[in-house]
Amino acid sequence: MTRIDDKFAELKAAGKKAFVTYVMAGDPNYAESLEIVKGLPGAGVDIIELGLPFTDPMADGVTIQLAGQRALAGGMTLQRTLDLATEFRKGDDTTPIVLMGYYNPIYSRGVAKFLVDAKAAGIDGMIVVDLPPEEDVELCIPAQAAGMNFIRLATPTTDDKRLPKVLQNTSGFVYYVSVNGTTGAAEAEVGDVGPEVARIKSQTDLPVIVGFGINTPEKAENIARTADGCVVGSAIVAQIGASKSVADVLSFVASLAEGAHRG
Repeated sequence: MTRIDDKFAELKAAGKKAFVTYVMAGDPNYAESLEIVKGLPGAGVDIIELGLPFTDPMADGVTIQLAGQRALAGGMTLQRTLDLATEFRKGDDTTPIVLMGYYNPIYSRGVAKFLVDAKAAGIDGMIVVDLPPEEDVELCIPAQAAGMNFIRLATPTTDDKRLPKVLQNTSGFVYYVSVNGTTGAAEAEVGDVGPEVARIKSQTDLPVIVGFGINTPEKAENIARTADGCVVGSAIVAQIGASKSVADVLSFVASLAEGAHRG
């Protein structure tokens, strides 16, 4: 059992949906990023997705690409990202952290060393968007052996033939990408999401969380109602990119959390 598993058990017992947020580690700078991450649980966030800055983020739209560029320009690295998680853990030992990014920085560090360091930093799971199920021996299986969840993405184009392969070694939860395209490219539509979530849930007991295209409390509420919860990323990152204060960013996050929890 990881913190992710514990969190979903707690939410289920309380009859609540999960609110998950994505922020880029080191955006707009290390100090403010750490302050934002520390404030997320108090703003109603159940699970934190911590973005790992990378130079070629193929799944991300302009908003998150720019966040990654700001973080990299500020000297953010994989080690600094783990340092940020370590600092967060000094004051919070219960909120799950999912590291979300791409395989290259992990491969460059070495999988065995990365897993030891990530576990020590308090990382509970990971989403590595450019490692398909055919590459599970690279990181997915070693990560699970190390006690971390490996969370897979399902998309509108993941058909019934492909879905069992996607679900095979997934743990923690399934992340359903509600729209075709990159992050922030389009808005999620409840009418499209509901049947897809039902299709996925017919093949797994894992929670299904919906992300991409959710940018208002109302949208968070409606999408969360159709699934086990929702993820908001680009809308929050856009607030950070607009140089909003930490207090303003967390106030926006709290409004989204309230919507998702109403769901």
